[in-house]
Amino acid sequence: MLATAAVAALVGVQHRPATDLARTEPTAVTSNQVPVPAAPMGWASWNSFAAKIDFNVIKSQTDALVAAGLPAAGYTNINIDEGWWQGTRDSAGNITVDTGEWPGGMRAVADYIHSKGLKAGIYTDAGRDGCGFYFPTGRPAAPGTGSEGHYAQDMLQFSNWGFDFVKVDWCGGDAEKLDAKSTYQAISDAAAQAAATTGRPLTLSICNWGRQNPWNWGAGMAEIWRTSDDIVFFGNSPSWSRMLSNFDQTLHPSAQHTGYYNDPDMLMVGMTGFTAAQNRAHMGLWAVSGAPLLAGNDLATMTAETAGILKNPEVIAVDQDPRGLQGVEVAEDARGLQVYGKVLSGSGKRAVVLLNRTSSTQNITVRWSDLGLTGASATVHDVWTQTDLGGFGTGFTTSVPATDAVLLTVSGTEAAGTTYEAESTANTKAGSATNAACATCSGGTKVGNVGNGAANTMRFNGVAAGSTGVKVVDIAYVNGDSRPRRAQLQVNGQTATTVSFPPTGSWSTSGTVSVEVPLAKGSANTLTFNSPSPRAAHRAVRCVRASACTSSGGRSEADVVLDVLFEAGQGLCGEGGPGVGDRRAEVLRARRDSRTVGDLLLERPLGALARGVLDVRRREHLARGDQPVDVDLLRSGAEVAAPDLLARDRVGRAHRNDVVESAGAQESRVQGAQGVGGADEQAVVEFAESGDELEEFVGDAVPRGDRGARAGGGDLLDLVDEQQHAVQLCQVRERVAERGGQCPVGGGCQT
Repeated sequence: MLATAAVAALVGVQHRPATDLARTEPTAVTSNQVPVPAAPMGWASWNSFAAKIDFNVIKSQTDALVAAGLPAAGYTNINIDEGWWQGTRDSAGNITVDTGEWPGGMRAVADYIHSKGLKAGIYTDAGRDGCGFYFPTGRPAAPGTGSEGHYAQDMLQFSNWGFDFVKVDWCGGDAEKLDAKSTYQAISDAAAQAAATTGRPLTLSICNWGRQNPWNWGAGMAEIWRTSDDIVFFGNSPSWSRMLSNFDQTLHPSAQHTGYYNDPDMLMVGMTGFTAAQNRAHMGLWAVSGAPLLAGNDLATMTAETAGILKNPEVIAVDQDPRGLQGVEVAEDARGLQVYGKVLSGSGKRAVVLLNRTSSTQNITVRWSDLGLTGASATVHDVWTQTDLGGFGTGFTTSVPATDAVLLTVSGTEAAGTTYEAESTANTKAGSATNAACATCSGGTKVGNVGNGAANTMRFNGVAAGSTGVKVVDIAYVNGDSRPRRAQLQVNGQTATTVSFPPTGSWSTSGTVSVEVPLAKGSANTLTFNSPSPRAAHRAVRCVRASACTSSGGRSEADVVLDVLFEAGQGLCGEGGPGVGDRRAEVLRARRDSRTVGDLLLERPLGALARGVLDVRRREHLARGDQPVDVDLLRSGAEVAAPDLLARDRVGRAHRNDVVESAGAQESRVQGAQGVGGADEQAVVEFAESGDELEEFVGDAVPRGDRGARAGGGDLLDLVDEQQHAVQLCQVRERVAERGGQCPVGGGCQT
């Protein structure tokens, strides 16, 4: 257990021994499972109103929320999204608004929301200019609608106005190529300072659409972080495939724990275009993932059927379960017939979604062993109908209609797990960490003085797993303080996550919180706890430019350089660089009719991209690989049918956008866009590195010139190096030369 000024006292950990993914064993070393803060619930304005909002819209929706009884079901936030502000400030830099649209200013609307017993949310952008500038939706483009340069001032102003929640978008941040981790840390610090000044807690919602992997660093910085693009774009109707894509992209179970949540975006339940069955499936998937439940429909026109779906108490209980974990896929016996399981509070309790992604009705089976339960009979309960279906031995099978889902709860018997005591001599303590007596702790001992500096660590050694996968670990601890304490948990030397330890009531009372961690098969796993006081400075790899050139062997230099950069374990950028952790990034080649994505980009009218950011990240439409993809910025009136544009994971689902990201990986790899037509075309591939995660994006230059015949071998590559922690191009060239890659005469790979 962990106790010091930085954390609590560590008693021990326990996990399920030999199962895969969320087939977990959550029996704790203590039965005192401490509830963690649940994901936010409420309503947000964007899906139904975009930027066309004012006081009357928000008042009407607030009144409708109350009239429908949604607050009693847990929907307590009214979040004002983009469009409330047109970028104006006074001479002191304070935000000003149109009082014709917002009589009494923003304090008045916050006061009205509070008068109904609700919490008020507001919106800004991390950059200088917000989404309303880059993508006007119902209003003229408004410059200055971001908080860059005013983080502390704006957060304090929001708090003084009475807002309880702030969503910070990424349009300006993306356009300016800001580093997301350090930018949102500055915003988080500003929000914390504002809360300390006013005494009003300010919940932070990171909304950078999953760019730069916020699940690796969001915990402890914000309560929720977006994991994907918008679930519905302005002017579009709800899409089943897009809903599934956002669900797929939100599954980062190791990041979601102790009050920190992945956010797949607002709900589309009740919006025109979805059937009642699709609404229920959508709601069930969000519930099993433990996602924030922010309704996005027009509440003033909501039907009783929609209200019933949103208010179903058992669905909400699954989502808001006090253990705070995320459900994950535990089985897929046939492609598209999937089983997701979520570990709930208590013993032997699971939520289960049976998802049929296919075009025909199919039987789907959930096995108790896949859920981390024994083969003893378990009780199955239908959540939507709120009826018990009976007891079943070893598993349960039911028919699931095409493109639909069934939501169940299962009550069974936990499989046996393994307990690892913190004080064991097999573990490693460093710095001030030391054993101490604890009469109520398992083994009668705890390990305290962990934290207050990175050197004061406690490492569990020899944690065994019968198979590689994500396991549930229960951490027993003591925290007699009146508020949560935090610690860093690092598994097998990989990226650390911030774990919050709520108060246990006294320094003699232990409790447990749960996390899901990736363990390797065998007994060499380690779990290290510390709490460093200083934040490590962010190190970024930016980009320099190299002209297109082709190796003598016919492969582009871009290909060879990418091989070098992402060779497992090489880490050309030094500690924390590409290849760290001996992991090889998967090569993703997105193709359409045997052509590269670069070809497709260069074929389409791209005049709208002249701002310098090829914004496929913001606007691409993700879909299953066997369905057409509508790429907003790559079309001129007609849809682009690109069935093979998307990279797929092992079950064929697209987990990232159509240009770059690697499904489920913490490092990514991108192919340089191929030149078409003359030498003027340029495309940028930027690798931005933070810790051991890699994020990349295509942008910066608009292709010009003839879009006719291809110029052979014209891969364009921009590589690495603009700030601290740079990869020198000469290093890369040396390695490329070793691989036999060189530019043809006149190819000129100058920077």
